[in-house]
Amino acid sequence: MAGIAHLSTTRANALGGLVSDVSISLALIGAGLWRGDLPVLASLTLVAAGLLLFSFVEYCFHRWLFHAGHGALERGHTKHHEQPLGYDALPFFVPPLIAIMLTATLSLLISPGAAMLLVGAIAGGYASYGVAHTAIHQLRFRRPLARRWAASHHIHHHHPESNFGVTTPLWDIVLGTRYLSKSAPLAARATDRMP
Repeated sequence: MAGIAHLSTTRANALGGLVSDVSISLALIGAGLWRGDLPVLASLTLVAAGLLLFSFVEYCFHRWLFHAGHGALERGHTKHHEQPLGYDALPFFVPPLIAIMLTATLSLLISPGAAMLLVGAIAGGYASYGVAHTAIHQLRFRRPLARRWAASHHIHHHHPESNFGVTTPLWDIVLGTRYLSKSAPLAARATDRMP
């Protein structure tokens, strides 16, 4: 157990996690498309639904488990806020195992190809989250849109009650937790806070 705890704090585990997360996502989506259980439009819709579902799960975990929960998830996230350049992450093999188990379970309820597409898309969202979060903390963006996107997460580190979405601000906008500067024009603040 101590070995896994140590592994979770290494750069190699963080990089291995990014690779394994992207790989399991691509493998599941590829296998789901190859099986051909669904027409192309239905397959693409299922992938889009999986990505949207992950974005909501990301928001919920971040807001209610990482910030308002009690236990290991909140402690780990607090450590990230204290050391944002640290390498704390799940062991690289855990998310792919969860994806495989979830696919097997869903295959009992829906076609295996549909289960692969849905879980592959959710895993793709998770992989996007990992890559995005790493990039936000490791890179200095030059393009204005990328800088604004990264700034949204950096604001979260200073205002932890806002900007819970890393991959998208969608749920912060919908649920009213997007940070708006007091100096932002009133019209922009009103538009962002619309239910």
